[in-house]
Amino acid sequence: MKELVTKDWLVFIFYFLIVALYGVWVYFRKRKKEADTHSFFLAEGQLAWWAIGASLIASNISAEQFIGMSGNGFTVGIAISAYEWIAALSLVIVAVFFMPIYLKNRIYTMPQFLKTRYNETVSLIMAIFWLFLYIFINLTSILYLGALAIDNLGGGGHFHLIILLLAAFALVITLGGMKVIGYTDVIQVAVLIVGGLATTYLALTVVSDKLGLGGGALAGLHALMDKAGDHFHMILDKPGPGAQQYDVNRYLIVPGIAMYFAGQWIVNLNYWGCNQYITQRALGADLKTARTGILFAAFLKLLMPVIVMLPGIAAFVLHENGHLQSEMADATGKVMADKAYSAVLGFLPAGLKGLSLAALTAAIVASLAGKANSISTIYTLDIHKKYFDKAASEQKMVWIGRVVIIVAMLLSIALTWNDLLGVGRSGGFTFIQKYTGYISPGVFAIFMLGMFWKRTTGPAAVAGILVGFGSSVFFNDFAAKIFGRETMLYTAFTNADGVLEIPFLICMGWAFVFAIIVMVAMSLAGPRVNAKAFELDGSMFKLTPRLAGMVAVILLVLSVLYVKFW
Repeated sequence: MKELVTKDWLVFIFYFLIVALYGVWVYFRKRKKEADTHSFFLAEGQLAWWAIGASLIASNISAEQFIGMSGNGFTVGIAISAYEWIAALSLVIVAVFFMPIYLKNRIYTMPQFLKTRYNETVSLIMAIFWLFLYIFINLTSILYLGALAIDNLGGGGHFHLIILLLAAFALVITLGGMKVIGYTDVIQVAVLIVGGLATTYLALTVVSDKLGLGGGALAGLHALMDKAGDHFHMILDKPGPGAQQYDVNRYLIVPGIAMYFAGQWIVNLNYWGCNQYITQRALGADLKTARTGILFAAFLKLLMPVIVMLPGIAAFVLHENGHLQSEMADATGKVMADKAYSAVLGFLPAGLKGLSLAALTAAIVASLAGKANSISTIYTLDIHKKYFDKAASEQKMVWIGRVVIIVAMLLSIALTWNDLLGVGRSGGFTFIQKYTGYISPGVFAIFMLGMFWKRTTGPAAVAGILVGFGSSVFFNDFAAKIFGRETMLYTAFTNADGVLEIPFLICMGWAFVFAIIVMVAMSLAGPRVNAKAFELDGSMFKLTPRLAGMVAVILLVLSVLYVKFW
C-alpha cells in the first residue's frame, strides 16, 4: 500500500485546522454569559435543523460503518444496507411519533424519561447500563476501529500513537459542549460525504481499470453486479443442509427476511429513538426544528450505503481477481474483512487519499465526541446531581461533565490499547450490534409500552429490562446448546468456529417478545391507567405539508431500493 505523501498530509491538516478554528469560533460566539447545563449538554435552542440532521449523521457514521460495514460489504454485500435504509424509516417514526412525546414532557435525557414515566429505580438501572454500554462497547470499539483503519492507510506501525491523537482531537471538540459538537459536525458530515463519495467513485474506477474494462466508475459498478451478483440481494436465502460455510456466515449476520420480523426494527428504533447519544441532538429544539432535522438525517441515511458499503464489495471483487492479497491479510495470512476500506483507499492518488483520510477521521472524531458528551450528560445530570451533589451549581456541573469526558476517554484508550475486549476478533460492526443487542430488547420494550400504553407500571419496566437482558443472554449463549439446532422459535447454524449459533437479530426479536409478554402480564394486574402515564392526543402527531412531503419522498425512495435489490 502506498504511504501518505505531502499532498495528503496538507489536505488532512487543512481539514483539522478548519474544524478546530470553527469550533473555537462557535464556542466564543454562541456561549452564554455563564456556562449552564442545558447549553453545554443540549445546546438548547442553538442548533438549526440542518445542524441537527448533520450532527445525527456525523455522530452515527463512524469507524464501525466505514470499517465494519465495509467489512460486512466485503462478506455479505448489499444486505447489510438494511441497517442504513431501515434506519431512514426509523427516523421517520421517531420524528413523527417519539419527538412530540419527548418535547411535550420536556425530556432532556433518557434516564429522565424513565424517571418521569416509571420511577427512580428504572432510571438508575438504565443510566448505569447505558454508561457501561457507551464506554465499554461504543466508545472503545469506535476508537479501536478508527485507529486500525488510519494505521493501515498510513502504512502501519503507528496504531497506539493514532489512538492518542484521535482521542485528543475528540476531546478538543467535546469539551466545548453540544453546541460546538453540533456545528462542527456540519463540517464533519460535509467532509464525510464528499470524501466518502470520492472514495467510492475512485474505487469503482479502480475495479474497471484492474479488470480491463476501461469504462470508468459506471463500468466498475456493472462489474461488481456481474462478478459479485450474490452481493446485490437484500434478502439472503436461509441456508439448507449441506450449505457452504460462506453462506452460513453471511446468514448469521443478516438472516434474510426473518430479521425484518425480529431484531432489525429493535436495533434501529432503539438506537434512533431511545438512545441519549442520538436523541440529545434534537431534545433542545422546538418540535418543528427537531422533526425537520431528523427527516434531513433520514435523507442522508439513504445515501450512506454508497459511501460505506460499496467500497467493501469493490474490495471483494478486486480480491477475488487477484488484487489486494497482502492488504486484506493479517500477519498469519488470514483474510480480514475489516481491512476492506483501508485496502481500497490505498489505490487513491495523492491528495485524494488525504481527503479520504479526513473523511474517515471526521466520522471517527464526531462519533467519539458525541458519545463522550452523552456519557457526560447521563452521569452528570442523572447520577451525580441526584445522588452525590444535589446542591451543585450550574457551572460546577459543567466542569464535572468535562472531567467525566476526560475519564471516559482515558478508560477507552486503556481498553483499546491491546484490544482487551476483542473488537478485532468479532468484526467491528457485528461486535457493536451483537453486544448492544443484549440490552436493546428490554430497553425498547419499556420505551414503547411507556410511551403508548397507559397501563404500563414501574415494576413491569424493571422486569422488562431484566427479562430482555436475560432472554438475550439465553438465546445468544445457551439455547442452541440446550435445545439443539432446530426448534419452533429458531434455527441454529454451525459458525466458523464449529459452534452452534442463532443469528443475533433473531435472538433480539425473541428477547423483545418475552420482555413485552412479562410487562403486559404484570401491568394488567395494576390500575387501568398508571398515574405516571403520558397524556397523548392526535394533534401531537400531525405533520405540516412540508414535513409530510419529506416523509413521502423517503418512503418512495425506500420502496424503489427494495424493489430493485430484493
